[in-house]
Amino acid sequence: MDILHTLGEVGLGSRLNRLSDLLMKEIQGIYKSQNVDFDPYLFPAFHAIANLELSTNTELCEALFTSQPAVTQTINKLLSKGLIAQQIDPVDKRKKVIRLSKKGEQLHQDLQPLWNIFDASVKEFTILPADSLLQHLTLFETSIKNGDFKQSIMEKINSEKGITIVPFKNQHATPFYDLNIEWLETYFYVEDYDREVLSQPLKFIIEPGGHIFSAIENNKVLGTVALLKRDEGVFELSKMAVLSNQRGKRIGQQLMQYCIDYAREHNFKGLYLYSNTVLENAIHIYRKFGFQEVPIPEDNPYKRSNIRMVFPL
Repeated sequence: MDILHTLGEVGLGSRLNRLSDLLMKEIQGIYKSQNVDFDPYLFPAFHAIANLELSTNTELCEALFTSQPAVTQTINKLLSKGLIAQQIDPVDKRKKVIRLSKKGEQLHQDLQPLWNIFDASVKEFTILPADSLLQHLTLFETSIKNGDFKQSIMEKINSEKGITIVPFKNQHATPFYDLNIEWLETYFYVEDYDREVLSQPLKFIIEPGGHIFSAIENNKVLGTVALLKRDEGVFELSKMAVLSNQRGKRIGQQLMQYCIDYAREHNFKGLYLYSNTVLENAIHIYRKFGFQEVPIPEDNPYKRSNIRMVFPL
């Protein structure tokens, strides 16, 4: 039983507070999935500073209808992230003028498309017919808890990028083989075992309980990744490759996030990968997503690997 639901209108403040916490947590997760280092709690002040161009603490308090200590705390967080800068007002030396830093200006510009998507998705789930404000809150809260709200946002993000991630289909077999062989030949070498597995993905990956996902744009496979079943509930993230002329577009990161989300949604017990430290950018991205280095077991299946990383589910 949900106690707050039994309180009716007298519990409105508590309901709003809980919904705010749920929404902030969900938005924070979406920022993270897009590799954006931004705290949604800082949004009102950050956006206000950008729109006011030059502002003081007092102006922010008035614009945000909040207390001086709260504004000061927010300003300090924005300063620590390097998103704003302060300078003495040339007219009134007692005042400090706040503006976006160059880093802040760039982030504010980069976040516009994402904020537009947030806006569209919130509207989508708050125009549903309801008999009362509390019923509206319940409907919106339910959409967040069951994942519909996040799914709406992610679909809009992927649609905007023109890239969708889909499960393996037979027509993906050739690009799956070609992309991985190209990657191996570029960075390492191709072993007989590689060719055997890559040429028969159904036999060696899908049928034993694994998964293959493809990043598609205009019906063309731009990238692939596989989850190899190694034990009950334990999978190895492997066979990630992106078309050479598409690298730098974060396709690999989209595939990585998709696998992490898939692992969580399907209650994986373990998720790990093998790599090589010569792939500095890849290792950096793995760490950025939360993978942690662990000792390599003696039965390491890959001669070319010198690092093993585990994701804390």
